[in-house]
Amino acid sequence: MGSAFLHLIPEAAELSEYVFIYILIGFFAFFIIEKLFHWRHCHNLKCKEHVHSFAYMNLVGDGIHNFIDGLIVAAGFLASPLIGLTTSAAIVLHEIPQELGDFGVLVYAGFSKKKALLSNFLIALTALIGGVLGYLVLGIFENIMPLLLAVAAGGFIYIAASDLIPEIRKQESLASTLVNSIVILFGILIVYGLGILLGH
Repeated sequence: MGSAFLHLIPEAAELSEYVFIYILIGFFAFFIIEKLFHWRHCHNLKCKEHVHSFAYMNLVGDGIHNFIDGLIVAAGFLASPLIGLTTSAAIVLHEIPQELGDFGVLVYAGFSKKKALLSNFLIALTALIGGVLGYLVLGIFENIMPLLLAVAAGGFIYIAASDLIPEIRKQESLASTLVNSIVILFGILIVYGLGILLGH
């Protein structure tokens, strides 16, 4: 939620007036993805233990986000080596708390720690793909950058609203609710603080 509301949506809004339409497209697209994962992974009554579909949706959203980061780094290096290095450092600082959060989501959803680490690593490679493609054909991606940012934001909002928050609401213990609320607030504050530190 922090990444969506404090970074992705404001950046997309600066680039396009249609940002909220794109967010709705992303939100609905992730709904369709979730339905497909439910159908594939748990379509009968015998399915008792399975990985929750929001784990895969989180990977899809993170992949889009990392791809965009790669495009941004490429744009920075095309402008100048200094801007490229500064942009890279900013993205690394931004990604560390997010990747820790993604790891926690995957483990909570049913991934083993090893599978969660491997999945996060493989999804992180989309940043390299974005960087290479951005370097080669950045002009094309500049035109669809607002769409990519907003779709990623819509995906993150959907995952939080439809899967993560309801999972937390299932916990009846007041102590667990308090701890979860503090962790969520702390995560949002980290994202907000990084935004101020990095100037966006």
